[in-house]
Amino acid sequence: MLTSLGVTLLFSLIVAAIGAVMGTIVAWVLVRDNFPGKRLVNAVIDLPFALPTIVAGLTLIALYGPRSPFGIHLAFTRGAVAVALLFVTLPFVVRSVQPVLLEIDKEVEEAAMSLGASNMTTLRKIVLPALRPAIVAGAALAFARAIGEFGALVLIAGKVQIASIIIFADVENDSPQAAAALSVVLLVVSLLVLLVIRRLGGRSAH
Repeated sequence: MLTSLGVTLLFSLIVAAIGAVMGTIVAWVLVRDNFPGKRLVNAVIDLPFALPTIVAGLTLIALYGPRSPFGIHLAFTRGAVAVALLFVTLPFVVRSVQPVLLEIDKEVEEAAMSLGASNMTTLRKIVLPALRPAIVAGAALAFARAIGEFGALVLIAGKVQIASIIIFADVENDSPQAAAALSVVLLVVSLLVLLVIRRLGGRSAH
């Protein structure tokens, strides 16, 4: 149980960190750039919200399983767990950052650049501070989703020790006490994450 909890928390943290970076980049591209197929990409971002997670698991098995069309066999490895969790959690960061980017006044960025600030300085001093609360909130939601994810992992995780799969196995093996204990831990962690998000939201409102 402790091993599965440690592995789950570690993977959730890693995926949340990767999602914070990738999600911010995707949100930036969708808001600031125009390109063919932009509407399609924007719609695909929400796919994990609408798609049953077991279907996501089947899709990942087809793409990265033994018969992968790309020749990439990740099924039943920790790499597959990371890919599955990133797929279901990335939209949280994108959708948290996107509306904030839309509200940022471009005139402030243009004024900074007219005063000699480089693109990197403008990004670091003006854009990122405005985006930081949204990035943190999106990453926290991604982390909370990742620690409890089951459907996208049950087919592709194999013997990788994941808390949600261990809970399911404990229930199947008539060990409700062990399942309940691990479930309570995950519940407490999720509640703490949500409290942090609310606190950050309150600070940003002020």
